[in-house]
Amino acid sequence: MNKNLASMLIEEQISVRKDSSEIQLSDHVRQVRRDVIDRPVFFIGAGTCGLSAGADKSLAVLRAGLAARGVDAEIVEVGCIGLCAAEPLLDVQLPGRSRISFSHVTQDKVEPLLDAILEERLPEGVEILGQFRHEDHKDWDGVIHIDEHPFFKPQKRLVLRNCGKINPVNLEEYVAQGGYRAFAKAIQTMTQRQVCDTVLASGLRGRGGGGFPTGRKWSFAMAEESEQKYMICNADEGDPGAFMDRAVIEGDTYAMLEGLAIAAYAIGANTGYIYIRAEYPLAIQRLKIAIAKLEEVGLLGKNILGTGFSFKIIIKMGAGAFVCGEETALIHSIEGKRGMPRPRPPFPTTSGLFGKPTVINNVETLANVPIIIAEGAESYAALGTEGSKGTKVFALSGKITLTGLVEVEMGCTIRSIIFDIGGGVEFGRKFKAVQMGGPSGGCIPESHLDIAIDYESLKTVGAMMGSGGMVVMDENTCMVDVAKFFMEFIQRESCGKCIPCREGTRQMLEMLQAITRGRNKETDFQTLERFKGVMYIERLANVIRDTSLCGLGQSAPNPILSTLRWFRDEYEAHIYERRCPAHTCQDLLVFEIDTEKCTGCTVCARKCPTDAILGTRKNPHHIVTEKCIGCGTCKDVCRFDAVLIK
Repeated sequence: MNKNLASMLIEEQISVRKDSSEIQLSDHVRQVRRDVIDRPVFFIGAGTCGLSAGADKSLAVLRAGLAARGVDAEIVEVGCIGLCAAEPLLDVQLPGRSRISFSHVTQDKVEPLLDAILEERLPEGVEILGQFRHEDHKDWDGVIHIDEHPFFKPQKRLVLRNCGKINPVNLEEYVAQGGYRAFAKAIQTMTQRQVCDTVLASGLRGRGGGGFPTGRKWSFAMAEESEQKYMICNADEGDPGAFMDRAVIEGDTYAMLEGLAIAAYAIGANTGYIYIRAEYPLAIQRLKIAIAKLEEVGLLGKNILGTGFSFKIIIKMGAGAFVCGEETALIHSIEGKRGMPRPRPPFPTTSGLFGKPTVINNVETLANVPIIIAEGAESYAALGTEGSKGTKVFALSGKITLTGLVEVEMGCTIRSIIFDIGGGVEFGRKFKAVQMGGPSGGCIPESHLDIAIDYESLKTVGAMMGSGGMVVMDENTCMVDVAKFFMEFIQRESCGKCIPCREGTRQMLEMLQAITRGRNKETDFQTLERFKGVMYIERLANVIRDTSLCGLGQSAPNPILSTLRWFRDEYEAHIYERRCPAHTCQDLLVFEIDTEKCTGCTVCARKCPTDAILGTRKNPHHIVTEKCIGCGTCKDVCRFDAVLIK
């Protein structure tokens, strides 16, 4: 894409008009949007989830197959459309026909798909996800539209509108879809105050955790008098089970970059940083390509669009420290210091990066900004609830049928996301809880599945919006073990600066380890320590919450407090009965042999690593509890279901 072409597209597509409906698409723009094509186009999901599912192998077979058939076709690598459970995804658009999407297209299915689709017939043995609506394209008979698929139908896709549909690093394609129209409108026709006020009126709140009003934060920084200000995109996505920011960058790279540039104009910053963990190599690669193209065509750099506004973007890779998701620790990391939080005030909007006024927003927050500026604050504010406007992207993972990314209007219920969109708990098992907000959030039980999702309501049940991770748990999940997992993560990731977080999380972890430890693995003194810990764990959690330096430390006890609140009976079973109701905590498992089912085959005795099984051939066997380590080998090898777990 050359500079002249960029200027033409800006003139045709992103110049500001009083009525956006007056924008008439040129033939060139229609070609870029693939409204009209003259050869087959193949779209393959090449995000991280697609590649991990084998999309790279499918892509190699696709290229070889097209070459062998002498077919002149375009291959487009797109990001994830959101349905990670269906990867690898391969879409096909033939001239005059609707784009059709196929799921689970592993390398062995590519050749049969090519044989059929190039003859304009549907392949056998390949799952069809759906077809895309287009008034000028002929539909495939008997194929549902993709927006009618149960996964997509309840969604309201704004941030994810382009993900999985366009080439994420093709600037021409992004502009043809309406990209950079909002940026041009902001810097050509709006003052900094008007941009801040528009975002404030939209009701957009930070999508990274705290939910602070975005427009208000921008206004604070805009009001500061300084020759140098900074705008930072926080892409350091560290919550277990969260992958929204990565998917947005991989699937619609320019959306976040456009939002970042608009934010920089609003606060008066000429330099922006993208702080992203090095564990996201594909996202980083696409960011580098996109930034270079923006600089090439003059949408980044000096005197952008002749307005006098100048802006440059620097990528800063982090080492994956969870604490660097906290904004003051993130600032220290960019400055080359150890990533540790500092007390506030002063807040970053007053004294942030290198002591200058700084605003930090995460990827999803910034990706919303172009929509708000282009469509108006009223349109965005019409979505959601009174206190939580717009949409929210959630990452579905854990024991759920359809894993992936979903975007729903604020006010949607948790039940709708898990059961209507996600297909419910996998293998037909019973739902138990969902962890929301990552380590800083909490577990929500089945009795509160119908709660409406917004910033305030989630707090009433001990959870929080957080970045948007939703980890679903089934009946076989031990909630004490879940609390221990998150506490191990939090303790390991603590920066160590303040004593309540550094020492308190360690003590809470030791308490959880104690109540999940078997009697045969502890001394009498450890038994006394165990009961003492049980008496003080809730009190300690409250002290840590009230006295830690930063928000991460203050929310560190949440996994324990929320599981204690809703699943106290499981804690009591571990503490008083030394029993794990979910049969997950290995040290608490008690194995017995049903003498009526046991045939005396001796397989379990021969496989037992501690010789804890006694018995003679053709006679029922017995397990010596004191010698059993709870490994479960006996149950795995028994062919007669004679081994029971108590």
